[in-house]
Amino acid sequence: MLPAPDPDLRTPDLHLVFQADPMSVQRSLRQMLGQAPLAGLSAEDLGMAELVLAEVLNNVAEHAYSDGGGTVSVSLERDQAGIRCQIVDQGRAMPGGTLPQGLLPGGPGTALEDLPEGGFGWHLIRSLCADLAYARVDGQNRLGFVLPTNGPGPSDHGART
Repeated sequence: MLPAPDPDLRTPDLHLVFQADPMSVQRSLRQMLGQAPLAGLSAEDLGMAELVLAEVLNNVAEHAYSDGGGTVSVSLERDQAGIRCQIVDQGRAMPGGTLPQGLLPGGPGTALEDLPEGGFGWHLIRSLCADLAYARVDGQNRLGFVLPTNGPGPSDHGART
């Protein structure tokens, strides 16, 4: 059974279902960036969207499906708040059934060379998104968030209303 988009969302501007493996994530992310609603964003907003979506989708591939592949569903919709994103998978649930806190590793006095290579992802996601919410529903992980935008990009001839 494929993961389904959130029934509470209106018809998304873009909906993709793909394998949650590194190559498929990369290919699908490239596809998302080239289509509405992301294609019309400013360079800054597009870069932020790419960063957040790559981090979230790579987390699904690496952690939710660490024991083998599965599918992931991405629904994107532009509204007044920005780009509403819904990520759905049938992989392993978040530990404790909640989102990671996203605390930065190390402390104020930690030397650069002593910082770990990873551990910054959830801090980044929490810093760049609004309305971040997670739920485990009927065996599916549902992650929703908004990517705030600063307005239309140079290729967009007016914001959607």
